Amino acid sequence: MPTIKTALVTGAAARIGASIARHLHQRGLNLVIHYHSNAADAENLASELNQSRAQSAVVAQADLSGMAGVEQLATQTHTALEAWGSTLDVLVNNASRFYPTSLSEAQIDEWDDLVNSNLRGPYFLIKALAGSLQDGGGSIINILDIHSERPMQGHTIYCISKAGLNMLTMSLARELGPGIRVNGVSPGAILWPENEMSEVAKETILDRTALKRLGDPADIASAVAYLALDAPYVTGQVLNVDGGRSLNI
Repeated sequence: MPTIKTALVTGAAARIGASIARHLHQRGLNLVIHYHSNAADAENLASELNQSRAQSAVVAQADLSGMAGVEQLATQTHTALEAWGSTLDVLVNNASRFYPTSLSEAQIDEWDDLVNSNLRGPYFLIKALAGSLQDGGGSIINILDIHSERPMQGHTIYCISKAGLNMLTMSLARELGPGIRVNGVSPGAILWPENEMSEVAKETILDRTALKRLGDPADIASAVAYLALDAPYVTGQVLNVDGGRSLNI
């Protein structure tokens, strides 16, 4: 009987991360559900998946803005893999922090928080888990942002962190091939930020998309599954899932 494939999804407790986790689970993978502070949603998601297929999901807590948290998550992941008797097949770096940082008001701790969480964390998590991914011919999917290529007003540090993750995707695709594929998915208007956004701002964004509507987390989840499971000859690529927003940004 073949070993069931396993995925780690960071920031998987809610929103896009939870949709990715559910979709990969539906494709038959076991899941390590990472969360930072949203324990209740993470536990509820694991319970939901385990009710569907027993002992197929576990939760792992870590703050990926610090190296101790990265090491903690790697250890928890290896423990889960040992229990399942499997290698790591898919790593989805979805966990991210997002807030504005104008040049006049930005602080060094905001730089550290955004860059460490959105760029340094994924890099060193990949380093810690590369051996297991290599053993299974694994796949890494980094969740980027269309603003990794085209800046967003007042969010310079965030954009820098995502631009770095974009380059990390291409660079590690070369370094880790042929054993590990590395790709990215770059969402556009999928979910509105959790902080307040005016209706006028929302309408302006949607008006600039070719499809004139908000996307769905399932759009990102299916793109992740395609690159992770169904595209064995694709690596070093970033797939924009943005309704055509990047055509008019």
